[in-house]
Amino acid sequence: MFIDSHTHLYLDAFSDDRDKMVSRAIEAGITRMFLPNIDSSSIEAMFSMAMDYPGKCFPMMGLHPTSVKENYLEELRAVEKHLDRPGIVAIGETGIDLYWDKTFLKEQEIAFKAQIEWAKKLNLPLVIHARDSFDEIFRMLDESGTEGLNGVFHSFTGGKAELRKALSYGFHIGINGIVTFKNSELWQVLEELPPNRLLLETDSPFLAPVPFRGRRNESSYLIQIATKVAEIYNLNIEEIGAITSRNALELFQLTK
Repeated sequence: MFIDSHTHLYLDAFSDDRDKMVSRAIEAGITRMFLPNIDSSSIEAMFSMAMDYPGKCFPMMGLHPTSVKENYLEELRAVEKHLDRPGIVAIGETGIDLYWDKTFLKEQEIAFKAQIEWAKKLNLPLVIHARDSFDEIFRMLDESGTEGLNGVFHSFTGGKAELRKALSYGFHIGINGIVTFKNSELWQVLEELPPNRLLLETDSPFLAPVPFRGRRNESSYLIQIATKVAEIYNLNIEEIGAITSRNALELFQLTK
């Protein structure tokens, strides 16, 4: 059993073969797929997919940092209106992204803070997107306080220092196809990551693992990620599947 803890299967990239793609994932042993929201434009597609695949796809609710622009307050209100819809398993994805554009850093921080408070109020895990922004995110978590807060740093690309800090908050670490890249140094990070804080993810349709790098990613490719992670931990793939699935079920408060 495997769980894809972060995958955007509702996007148009899967419009032509979504059913077949989900079937491939299930046949590969991916029992659950967690769907992070992006912004107001993705909400209905995400919920629709969760309804189409009950017990397989689970929605999150949040505002992605790259969607934080001049109208960020309007976007936040649009997202917040849906927080009472049934089945939401997390707040996310949220965070700060300074890789593409630093113009709206202040606005990203305000939006991130609001979503931290939503997670606390609703007792839901927080799914954090951190790209070139660990210092800013750590500062905001410290300022907001993390008592009663848990979650995951998804698509983790930090080093050992960032890992230790992230773990100090009690958060999990999401590892995806980047770990299979030839120039990736994530294996060094995994040496210090306790298996009980590890989640697997694809971040589909992005970041396809080797040997599919450069192609559209999909949840069935989680097996390639799990194979590489198992190799690093010197475990078999079934053990990694069991460990990471248990971690995800506990974090997202789902029964087996």
